[in-house]
Order: sequence, then C-alpha cells, then structure tokens
Amino acid sequence: MNKSTLFLHGVRDTLPLVLAAVPFGILFGALCQAFELPLALCLAMSVFVFAGSSQFVAANLLGIGTPWMIVVGATFIVNLRHMMYSANLMKHVRPYSQLRRAMMAFGLTDETFATVLNRLNQYQDEPFSGSYYFGSYGFMYSNWIFCSWLGFVLGGQLDDPLAWGLDVAMVVAFIGIVTPLLVNHLMWLSAILAGTTAVLCHDLPFQLGIVASALVAILIPTWLSLRQKASTPAPTSTSTTASASSLEDSF
Repeated sequence: MNKSTLFLHGVRDTLPLVLAAVPFGILFGALCQAFELPLALCLAMSVFVFAGSSQFVAANLLGIGTPWMIVVGATFIVNLRHMMYSANLMKHVRPYSQLRRAMMAFGLTDETFATVLNRLNQYQDEPFSGSYYFGSYGFMYSNWIFCSWLGFVLGGQLDDPLAWGLDVAMVVAFIGIVTPLLVNHLMWLSAILAGTTAVLCHDLPFQLGIVASALVAILIPTWLSLRQKASTPAPTSTSTTASASSLEDSF
C-alpha cells in the first residue's frame, strides 16, 4: 500500500471523530467570542496549541481574568495525558527524524491517538505508517481551525452559545474516544477516578476541579502500576531457573 493510499485511509478512519469534534470546535470559538477574547487569540490557540480540552480551560480562565500562572499550570496538567500517548507510540516512531517526530508530537490529539492505536491493534503485522498518522492529524487539524473560526463568527450573532447544547456533543465524543481504550482494570480505575473527582470538585474556583481530576486519574493508577511491577518477579530469573532445571534433567 503506497503512502498516498495510507494518508487517505488515515483521513477516512478519522472522519467519525472529526464529525464529533465539529460542535466541539464551534463551541470553543463561540466561547472565545462570548468572553470577548479577540479572534486572533482564538485562532492562535487553535493553530499553535491545538488541544481542545486545554483550550477550553484556557478560554474560560482568561475570560474571568485568572492570573496567567494558573492558566499555564491548569493547561499543563490537563495535557499531561499526552505524555502517556507519546510513550505508547515511542517505539513506533524511533526510525523517523527528530523534526518529523516533533511534527507528530504536535498533532498527537486524543482523536488521532485513538485512530492510530486502533489501526495498530487491528493490523499488528503491518508496520507503523507516518503517512496514515499525518492523514489523521492533518484532517483533524484543518477541521479544528475552521470550526474555531466558524464558532467565533456564529457566536457574535447569538446571545448564549452554551444554550446550543453543543457541550453535550463534546462529552459524547470523548466517551466514544475513551471507552474503546479501557482494556484493563487500571484504565477503568483511571476513568472512574477522573469522573468521580471532577464531580466532587466541580465547585472549586478557576476550574481547579479539572486539574484535580487529571492529577488523581494519572498519579494513582501510575503508582499502582509501578507497585505492581515492583512486586512481580523478574521474568529473567524464572526463565533462568527453568533452563537450569531442564539442563539438570537432561543429565
């Protein structure tokens, strides 16, 4: 399969998530307009940040005059999950140049990660395809910028963008992205902890409930995973013992 075909397959496989992200991007642009943030800032976030969740957090915090250090800290913590995405794909992108990997890292959204991971799981005998990755990433990127602009323009013509109900579509989209990835008990624990903490901390100022839920959902499962690995006997010792035992039996 040539690179052009793989690129188009990346576009095709990302289409359902792109459609789900359309109301998400429109709502972001409308919120920027509602908070009286300039169009240039709205588009700059979509062009240079390209991270929906953190953009929503930043727009809300900037709109209520939050100190910039809290804005930076909150968006950093919300985006920590991308480090786990990167770690998961690291072995697949090692052959690529540093510049190409940097471009891939910039486009590593929830949607593209879910699409690429699904393909890797379905076609385990096929090598990782950069063309497929960029097809998914490029489609999502261009759609996100356009929808941000469209939401800003439409938001100026309507009184209350939150009354559109597009926030429900955002939630449904993320549930659709996350649920297929919950394949073990630690992943389920992370999802449950995130949801529970977000509900309990909903009334915290500066949307710190999002920060708290992200930290809890990342740190506790990670700690349990490390503890589990530490308590598991090293496979090398087991294999060495088995080999020695079989060697003795042969004599």
